[in-house]
Amino acid sequence: MTLTSERPVEDDQVTRMFASRSVAEHLVRGVIGAVLLVAAFALVGTTPWSLLLAVPAVVAWRGCPTCWALGLAATVSRGRVGCTDDRCA
Repeated sequence: MTLTSERPVEDDQVTRMFASRSVAEHLVRGVIGAVLLVAAFALVGTTPWSLLLAVPAVVAWRGCPTCWALGLAATVSRGRVGCTDDRCA
């Protein structure tokens, strides 16, 4: 019995759905989502239409903030899945 998965990284559902190509790209998506959500709630006193800014925030995060954090973990660990003997493929 082995503890490692023999599946390729591309077959992982979490990686396919939530991970980004790079950590920097993922962090940029997170910042964009946070700025849009803060703007949506900050501007709600002036116009209720500002809450529509929450929609692109959710799209940038690919779901909720927890989904974004899960994707960050998947992005960071993506290169570590196939590592053996201090070498990664």
